[in-house]
Amino acid sequence: MIKIAVIGVGRWGVHLLRNFLAHPQVSVVAVLDPHAERLTTVKQQFNLDENVLLTTQWTDLQKIADLAAVAIATPATTHYHLIKDALQQGYHVLAEKPLTLDPKECEELCYLAELQKLILMVDHTYLFHPAVTAGKAVVEANQLGELRYGYASRTHLGPVRQDVDALWDLAIHDIAIFNNWLGQVPVKVQATGTVWLQTAENSPSDLADLVWVTLTYPNNFQAYIHLCWLNPDKQRRLAVVGSLGSLIFDEMSPNAPLTLLHGEFERQGNLFIPVNQSREVIDLNPGEPLQQVCDRFIQSTLQNQPPLVSSGWVGTELVKILAALTASLNQGGKPIFISNI
Repeated sequence: MIKIAVIGVGRWGVHLLRNFLAHPQVSVVAVLDPHAERLTTVKQQFNLDENVLLTTQWTDLQKIADLAAVAIATPATTHYHLIKDALQQGYHVLAEKPLTLDPKECEELCYLAELQKLILMVDHTYLFHPAVTAGKAVVEANQLGELRYGYASRTHLGPVRQDVDALWDLAIHDIAIFNNWLGQVPVKVQATGTVWLQTAENSPSDLADLVWVTLTYPNNFQAYIHLCWLNPDKQRRLAVVGSLGSLIFDEMSPNAPLTLLHGEFERQGNLFIPVNQSREVIDLNPGEPLQQVCDRFIQSTLQNQPPLVSSGWVGTELVKILAALTASLNQGGKPIFISNI
């Protein structure tokens, strides 16, 4: 049994708590949140045992004998200091994404985890989604033929963040999926944005409501991402296009979230004739992605083997990409090479 503490039980942390309480190899011994009313709520919601420590103070966790791990679901601005202290205390760490807001801080934490021989894992939940796992198998089996380009759209009407822009709020999910499916990370990125709501006149800083992202990978594959939090047309759609068809992950299609559209061209003289067209719904294994995240963290902890899919280093690479995109956004869409970050 792994003794674990859950730090932060807001909108997402409460789901981490739910999953760890249900895990057969976990004993949740503490819940920490700076808002005392949240502690009261989760105590009632989950009928927590009296032996579970409910606290608003980080230092209280250090008094728990044999505490092995912590799950951190607090604002990203707090991650660096919390994770660093947890690793120095000898705790394995599962952190909500992004790992931090600074690539150098991310690298420091990864090296610290290795030095301490501890697990540092980032909760990139989409990497454990059955559709993403199945989609990676389709790409690796070369069912799309020669890969040509990708596109994604992540839009909705709120919530509007006041700490980060739409890029940092939304892009990390689609970038993680593209990286996972392609088995590569971008070498060059570009971003342009538009601010309507939180302009310099009414906000401490301009926070882009709409962002267009271009990712260029080593083989010149390009992915285009549309991000917006003031569009009532809610979209959660990502696709990779190849010479033999398109693979589409559409979360808004619950009955067929992953489809493979077969189709290619046959040349007849100067004409290009579509042939071999069909639609295939990819069967998916059941299961809650976050449950898979929690279980992978626990198994990695028990075996002391860092998870390959969502390690601290994977999280660091994603933060580097976001930092490069921010640099591009601030320079009006100037191409930025990841190696310069």
